[in-house]
Amino acid sequence: MKRIICALIAGILVPLLCACGQAGKNETEAGYMSITAEEAKERMDEEADCIILDVRTEEEFAAGHIPGAVLLPDYEVSKKAESLLPDKAQLILVYCRSGRRSKLAAETLAALGYTNVKEFGGIIDWPYEVETD
Repeated sequence: MKRIICALIAGILVPLLCACGQAGKNETEAGYMSITAEEAKERMDEEADCIILDVRTEEEFAAGHIPGAVLLPDYEVSKKAESLLPDKAQLILVYCRSGRRSKLAAETLAALGYTNVKEFGGIIDWPYEVETD
């Protein structure tokens, strides 16, 4: 009886423990990856067809944003992402002001089926060029 119980426990625990190591570096269970501002800048420079997604408000965007960024406020991601971002495999680099909204937006995008979402925090930590409208 003890062997059966041990086998059952092992059968449950081993897959759970193995699953913990399955996500890649900085990949969340939500289906997106968090990267640094430096890594995001490298991707922007290397991959011309990536989408830089700003999920702040229109006012915040107008005050200063990363060159080439597309505005999609976080509260509209679930409603407008599929029409604005039709290629669900395209690299999407997401940011906001401090990183909270970008994480939520990245999670929403992943839940909608986007497979190449990278979240890099907030523009307050962005050491590179910013433009205004």
